[in-house]
Amino acid sequence: MSDTKKKAELQRLQREEEERTRREQEEAKIQAELEEAARLEKERLEQEMMAKLAAKDRERREAELAELHSLEQKFLSAEQWKIDYREHAKWEHYLSCDENPDPTVLREINTFMSLWREDQNKDIKLVMEKGEQVLNLIEKLQLLLLDASSNQITEKEIVQYQESILELQNMLHEKYNGATEHLLKTACMYEDSETGNMHAVIKDKNVTFCIWVNLKKEVRFESHVFCDAQHGFDLPKSLAASSVAVRILHTHYDHVSPLWLQCQSVPKLEVLDSKELTQESKGDVEEPGEEGNKANEDPSMPVEEPSVPAEEKTCGRRKSIVSFQENISSIADVNETGEEAEKQSEISDVSSLSLVQEPLMQEETSEKEEPKPDGNIVDLQQFVPVGGVYHIDALQVPYQVKQIKGWSMVELRSVGLEAYPYPPEEAEDGTHPPIEITLRLSDNVMYFTTPVVARWDPAGQQWRTDDISNITYETEKKNITFKMRAFYTVALLQDAHINMPYQGWQLQPTGTDEALLIVTTVFAVIQIQIKGNQCMLSSVVVEEKQVLSHITGKWISPLNLREVLKKAGVNIFPGECSYTYLSLNKKAPIAEAKAYQEMALLASAFAFGRSKWNLEAGQEQVVFKVSEHLKAESVKDKDWSLYLFNGQKAQKLKITESSEAFSEEIEEDSEFHSTIYHMLKDFSSKEAINKVETASFLFIDVVYQLLLTTRVLMYS
Repeated sequence: MSDTKKKAELQRLQREEEERTRREQEEAKIQAELEEAARLEKERLEQEMMAKLAAKDRERREAELAELHSLEQKFLSAEQWKIDYREHAKWEHYLSCDENPDPTVLREINTFMSLWREDQNKDIKLVMEKGEQVLNLIEKLQLLLLDASSNQITEKEIVQYQESILELQNMLHEKYNGATEHLLKTACMYEDSETGNMHAVIKDKNVTFCIWVNLKKEVRFESHVFCDAQHGFDLPKSLAASSVAVRILHTHYDHVSPLWLQCQSVPKLEVLDSKELTQESKGDVEEPGEEGNKANEDPSMPVEEPSVPAEEKTCGRRKSIVSFQENISSIADVNETGEEAEKQSEISDVSSLSLVQEPLMQEETSEKEEPKPDGNIVDLQQFVPVGGVYHIDALQVPYQVKQIKGWSMVELRSVGLEAYPYPPEEAEDGTHPPIEITLRLSDNVMYFTTPVVARWDPAGQQWRTDDISNITYETEKKNITFKMRAFYTVALLQDAHINMPYQGWQLQPTGTDEALLIVTTVFAVIQIQIKGNQCMLSSVVVEEKQVLSHITGKWISPLNLREVLKKAGVNIFPGECSYTYLSLNKKAPIAEAKAYQEMALLASAFAFGRSKWNLEAGQEQVVFKVSEHLKAESVKDKDWSLYLFNGQKAQKLKITESSEAFSEEIEEDSEFHSTIYHMLKDFSSKEAINKVETASFLFIDVVYQLLLTTRVLMYS
């Protein structure tokens, strides 16, 4: 009986448990249904709200773009001002009867070169003085080519300027060779009393000229250091008893690399202005909830689709360039006679050669099998010469001047400057020892890591790293020592993207039509002041020390600043193919370029900065920090707000820099706008908007140029 009761009790408990479980499941189901209904209702309400905001945005889109278009007229005013300024400068030059030729006038530059070519004065110091004038002419032409689109120069003028640059470069080096030959003929007159040899260092701000002549031919001679320059060399024993001279000609400029590298213009981000955008995309505004990824599907999206492939196509162009330098004598080739140089300088009809542009054969050749790449050839898109070029030559010593009865007599030969063959042709087995070279690096250049030593190959018109070994870099002494199989023209190369991507950036106003741009990289902090139509490198800080004082504190144009910093080894200016060498989130040109335009228009009253969420926002949109900034003090963290922009729609984000995850959720009590300007207008004071509307068009243009050259939204 007891067993039957126990069994019944267990069954009752089991039924109760099953009933409880069933009730819990029903309650959970009801709760889930309620929660789902609440979620759907919330989503419906959010969608309704987003739809209302989007509809409101569509209604005022045309008016907002028209208002922005009126502000964008300041860019046109800046372009017209620059055109008028250049015309005025040309007229002033004409009226001043300046002895310097106008390098853009073919007749004047040809006359200048003809007169100097006929000038037989070969004094090295006079060549250096004239060389500074030549370098100024080259710089003027290079700046015109760098800003070719703004200068509105024709294709014919571009080719003319390129030809003039190359002829001036070639003639300048010929003059240095002529001065070297003249100095070698009189070397015995400058014999050093201690060593019995001749050595000299002559330098100015552009060139360091070191020459050593083996007059004594002492077999035990091993090495020489040019004390004033701290360059040196170890001479192989086979040359110690030879009539040989060693020249180290350090040009602080680079006239050896292909011309396209010297005249790299700012990559263009082509987008339509607000007026065209209004006509193209009227009524086609992105619906809420679809996020920014449907921008590519919108047929009204202006020029975005072709602009990306256009940028990518140009990345292959440099490898197929037909350099004009292949058709003139290499300036690194000291074997060239004066007669040959004259013939080469008369080369004409070069307009059909592609000096900077991509040849038409590129598409055909790309379809064929590409040969295996030579790992010793330097990719000049990735590594660039920094600190100039070192022409290291072994030269034959000509017959010396003899004094006979008060007369100076010397044998005249028309062969020009002759290279001393080393290693000799019969020494192909490599038994001859290499030449050891020590170079003192310039204090005016930053090398953030050990430089790459490369030699110039005149035949292939390229920098190569083979035949150079045993490289030792002393960071503290700023010395680099290496061995070469022969005497070469060499350069020290640095990764063009060593300061990319940036660690941070900030643009903030500091006064009326004044601002400060700060770019922080792994190695340096660069501060650039902007005022009116100019900018100034305020400071470059490396390891808490200010460096490059020789280029700070000078008001120059943005293009000049770009060239000055790149020449000093601080490259914060991406090229058109830089993204292929870096791991970063590429941004759509329309979002990036339109953002730079509006940031420049707003820079007089608003501070902008890097947001870490820009990496998470995808390719079609950019995210950045903004704060109204009317006082001369740094922006506090609490004052920053985050904004998202895709080129056609701007919104204020709910998240902050300290949020745990990225979200495109819109800030409460905010709306969508077609422009950043109108988005900020909702949260700004009248004083800030008045400053924006009255800002100088020249100031706006300089800010835009700096943003466009640094591309902080993509490369940070």
